[in-house]
Amino acid sequence: MLSLRLLRRYQLVTDLVLAGIFGLLALAVELASTEPSALENIGACVMVVAFTGAVALRRLSPGLALSLAWAGALLQMGLGREPSPTDMAIFAVLYTTAAYGSRRVFWTGFASAVGGAVLVTLYLVVRRLTSPVQPNDVFAIFAILLAAAFALLLAWVTGALVRTAMRAAENSRAQRLAEAETIAEQQRVRIARDMHDVVAHSLAVVIAQADGARYAAAADPDAATAALATISTTARAALTDVRQLLTQLRHTQAEGPQPRLTDLDALYAHVRAAGVELSVDVDPAPPGEPPAAIQLAVYRILQEALTNALRHGVDRHVDVHLGWLPDRVELTVRNARVDGPSQPSGGHGLIGMRERAQLVGGRLTAEPQGRFFVVRATLPVGAPQ
Repeated sequence: MLSLRLLRRYQLVTDLVLAGIFGLLALAVELASTEPSALENIGACVMVVAFTGAVALRRLSPGLALSLAWAGALLQMGLGREPSPTDMAIFAVLYTTAAYGSRRVFWTGFASAVGGAVLVTLYLVVRRLTSPVQPNDVFAIFAILLAAAFALLLAWVTGALVRTAMRAAENSRAQRLAEAETIAEQQRVRIARDMHDVVAHSLAVVIAQADGARYAAAADPDAATAALATISTTARAALTDVRQLLTQLRHTQAEGPQPRLTDLDALYAHVRAAGVELSVDVDPAPPGEPPAAIQLAVYRILQEALTNALRHGVDRHVDVHLGWLPDRVELTVRNARVDGPSQPSGGHGLIGMRERAQLVGGRLTAEPQGRFFVVRATLPVGAPQ
């Protein structure tokens, strides 16, 4: 209850300066209202010190400030003194117990406001009581109780409202930070997925070309030279893509250019250069310019599906079909499959394709059908741009 809160230096200095000014003014007021006796002056000074300490510590330690305020109030009543402007310290302390105090201090401040109103009422009534209480005095007593309770609880409720506002601001700030972290994480996952797609596809082409060049080197040097040229072109393109993705990791606010439908021809050329007999059928054609997210999803799904076909297919023939319907695009990639453990079933590539389809509200299946392995995706298009 008497724990200290962390304050900035300027806050601590401000509280100490205000408490010093308050103490000097309160001391002047109290000494001016006391009778010229040493005991009265000493009591007034001790009371002012207690209230001044409460004002000084009200934000640093609301619980300790509340204890000092109670000590000053009880001393004031013990000395039989009248209420004075010095009692304003009580309102400041009640405010800070509600605004900055722990849960225990928070409710202790509420109890102090209620108990203080009752105690002040009894003190004032008893101090002025010269005869037994008459029925007409009940209304006056009730009015004093109501006024004291209103004043003390008003200070506490104001602090409680400020506490609620500060917590709402903290929650909003934490929510914004969490949302920013979520967006950043999604961005990192997307970039990692792009990195996987680029590297996996390019390495598959490079490996296929290297194997072909190794077998053809002795019989057909020109084929080996062409394969090496394809390897060089593919590697350079992959290096450029990887550098763009790493740039996005360093500067996430600078989005690099994303693949579009116009880049599919280059993708098909890479796959054909790797020795794949690629058959592409686009029917019907896109009615307009599809959304960029759909174009990116189509490109990445095709890239991964063709890479898997290149790595795992038993022959070099792959069929691709794209059907751009008014409300959706249907994508199919089919190739002869390998029986046994070599056939992909749940690797990162297939997971990435499913995630890309789900991100744009579509669905994707990748499963064996007879002697073929078929990747089939349906993505909603919406209104063409």
